[in-house]
Amino acid sequence: MKLTYDSKHNIASMRLHEKKAQVETIRVSDELNVDIAPGGTVYGIELLDANAQLEAEDDGNLVIINERIGWWWKCDLHVHTPKSEGYGNATRTALEGRHAR
Repeated sequence: MKLTYDSKHNIASMRLHEKKAQVETIRVSDELNVDIAPGGTVYGIELLDANAQLEAEDDGNLVIINERIGWWWKCDLHVHTPKSEGYGNATRTALEGRHAR
């Protein structure tokens, strides 16, 4: 699985499989697209207007949780657009992982 954020187009995507087949993009809403193959395999999910969606929860952080072992990982996505011209550095990340106690 590959998670990406394109600050130029304000799109976050989750690729579950590399596109090896023809896929159809289904527009679920104004904020969500799903790429699906004819056999039903989901290849990817795209969040449009990603800034608004990603900042709405967890203070703009990507949080991955392994509930079985109680481990979590947090990545600051830096999706906030600064007041000055241009975009922030979307590749700069702050990482921290925790084990539940």
